[in-house]
Amino acid sequence: MIRSMTGFGRAECADSQLKFTVEVRSVNHRYLDASVRMPKEYAFLETLVRTELKKYIGRGKVEVSVTCEQLGEADLSLKLNEQLAQKYVDAYRELEERFGLRNDLTVSRLGGLDGIFTLSKGELDEEVIWNVLRQALDGALEKLVSAREAEGGNLKRDLLEKLDGMDSLVSKVQERYPEIIAAYRERIREKISEILSDDQIDENRIASEVVLYADRLATDEETVRLHSHIKAMQKELEKGGDVGRKLDFIAQEMNREANTILSKANDLVTADIGIGLKTEIEKIREQVQNIE
Repeated sequence: MIRSMTGFGRAECADSQLKFTVEVRSVNHRYLDASVRMPKEYAFLETLVRTELKKYIGRGKVEVSVTCEQLGEADLSLKLNEQLAQKYVDAYRELEERFGLRNDLTVSRLGGLDGIFTLSKGELDEEVIWNVLRQALDGALEKLVSAREAEGGNLKRDLLEKLDGMDSLVSKVQERYPEIIAAYRERIREKISEILSDDQIDENRIASEVVLYADRLATDEETVRLHSHIKAMQKELEKGGDVGRKLDFIAQEMNREANTILSKANDLVTADIGIGLKTEIEKIREQVQNIE
C-alpha cells in the first residue's frame, strides 16, 4: 500500500490516576525526523516513545505532543526535613543565649518555617505509566497511518492517471518523427526543383541529407526509455510499500529524457508535446516527494 507522508492522529488513554492525550502530525521529509514534546516529569519515557514511533513510521518529519491529566485526588505525602528543623532549633537557642531573649519557639511555629515540610506526589510505577502512555501513543499512530494510507491511495490514483497521459504523449512523439522526416525530404526536393530540372536532381544526395537530418532529430532511444520508466513507476505504485525514494529517482530519469527530446525538437508540434511531457513530469515529481 502506498502511504503519503502527510497525516494526523490523536488518541487518549486513562487509568484510575492518569489520562494521557497524544497527538501526532507528519509532513514529507527525506528521512525520519521526529520531535517529542511531553511533560518534564515523564521525560524519562521519551526514548520508549521514539522506539514505538519507528514501528509505524519509516520516513517523514513527525511531531509528537504528549499531555497528561491527573485524575481524582493525587496521592500526596508530607515529608519533614529533619536536618533543617534542627538548624532552626539550634539558631533559636543561640539567639536566646547570646541576647538573653525568651525562646518561645513552638512546634506549630517551627512547622510554619520555610522548608520544614515538603509536599510531594506519591511515586507511580514506571511500567504502569508507560502502559497507559503507550496505548494512547499506539492509538494516535494507528490513526496517523490510516490518514497517510488514505492520502497515499489518492496519490496513487492520480499518479497512475498522469502516467497514462504521459504514455500517450510519448507515443505521439514517436508517431510525429516519420512525419517530420517526410516533410523535410519534401522541402529539400522543392528547393532543389527551383534550381534544377528533374533529370538533374541527385536522389542519392537528397537521401544522404535526409539521413543526416533524421539522425540529429532521432528520439527513439529517449522514447523507449520513457516508456520503460513509465512501466517501472506503474509497477512500483502497484507494489506499494516504502517506494518514495525509488519513485523520485525514476521521475528524475524521466525528466532527463524529456529534456533531451525538447532539445532535439525541430518543429512546433514536437516541442509542444515535449513541453507537455515536462509539465506532467514536474507534477509527478512534486507528488512522489510526499510518498513514504
